[in-house]
Amino acid sequence: MTVDQIKQRFGIIGRSEKLYRALHTALQVAPTDLSVLITGESGVGKEAIPQVIHAQSARKHHQYIAVNCGAIPEGTIDSELFGHEKGSFTGASASRKGYFEVADQGTIFLDEVAELPMQTQVRLLRVLETGEFIRVGSSKPIKTNVRVIAATNVNVEQAIKDNKFREDLFYRLNTVPIFLPPLRDRKEDIHLLFRKFSSDFAQKYRMPQVKLLPEAIAALENYYFPGNIRQLKNISEQISVIEKERIISKDILMRYLPNATLPVVAQKQQGSDGQRSHDFSERDLLYKVLFDMKKDVSELKMLLAKIMQNDPSVHENKKEIIALLNDSDFSDTSNTSMLLSSDLNENQVSSAFIEPQINTSPIQTDQNFSQHQEIEESLSIVDQEKELIKKALQKHRGKRKNAAKELGISERTLYRKIKEYELS
Repeated sequence: MTVDQIKQRFGIIGRSEKLYRALHTALQVAPTDLSVLITGESGVGKEAIPQVIHAQSARKHHQYIAVNCGAIPEGTIDSELFGHEKGSFTGASASRKGYFEVADQGTIFLDEVAELPMQTQVRLLRVLETGEFIRVGSSKPIKTNVRVIAATNVNVEQAIKDNKFREDLFYRLNTVPIFLPPLRDRKEDIHLLFRKFSSDFAQKYRMPQVKLLPEAIAALENYYFPGNIRQLKNISEQISVIEKERIISKDILMRYLPNATLPVVAQKQQGSDGQRSHDFSERDLLYKVLFDMKKDVSELKMLLAKIMQNDPSVHENKKEIIALLNDSDFSDTSNTSMLLSSDLNENQVSSAFIEPQINTSPIQTDQNFSQHQEIEESLSIVDQEKELIKKALQKHRGKRKNAAKELGISERTLYRKIKEYELS
């Protein structure tokens, strides 16, 4: 069968290249008995691939069993998969066959395989390598001929590093990897899927089918869809049932797209092997912000130093400098604005914005300083800052609000500095 025939038979909607690649791989591997590991985010439709593989294999006339490993309690998972003998544990009133015994000569699909306990992973590895398993409470090995197809939405390689998944089991399952892309990487399929879902719900609820205006289609295709196809289906059902209008505008659609107006942190690209890379963690994001801030501060220092060199009159440039600080959002997180008070002299500005050096080159000015005067070391900045705060508080008779305004900083920063320098 061709990929298009498979899509029609199993009701798979989409024309993206990544979807075609996944289906083509499934068709190629189906006639073999190789183990397959399907990866992809939650809601991308991973359960369809094992059905395609089983239907196109020589095992299609035998049992196909799908098992959600994450839905079975850890205490009973071994019994469910491999069976148990009578009296092997409390409540075992009779012997019972497990899924691997029932699916003999057929196919078993282990969904969310990364949720298996480590002990069960050892049992599964033995089945894959020798075709044997032992029932719970028994010592007699049982032979089985089962094809195993597994799926997971977690990064298995990271799970291995975290000692939550066996590396040998991963390589045994990952004989043929198949990756299903998230819906945001299949933008050309989003409207097709919406039309299919809305048509199905129109028939189910006996109502006219909803249709999207062009601007609504564009908004839908640009949405991030963290829940993928499952989320898109829920949205189409909500709109079909709740909205009286059958022609849906962008404004109506946006009510059903959670956090559609919020910026979305892009995820890293998938690896060549189909495994998901780590999403940006909060720590990574914080580091990125801090590095960006550091870069901006450095550029600001260079700009201000250049201004001081070209124009020795600080007060003439004061408004321009404060405007630059406000545009850069650093007026409340650095000491630069405070150093631009009316009591500031040129030497203080130079020492504040030039990187501290033991032997620094002179700044050429026309006022107050000789051409070869050395820049004051930055160790004195703390004393200067403390003195400026004292002067501002004295000038405004202890009124912190007015003093903060004079210094060009926020009251919060001033409070912190007063506490830090133990000023009364």
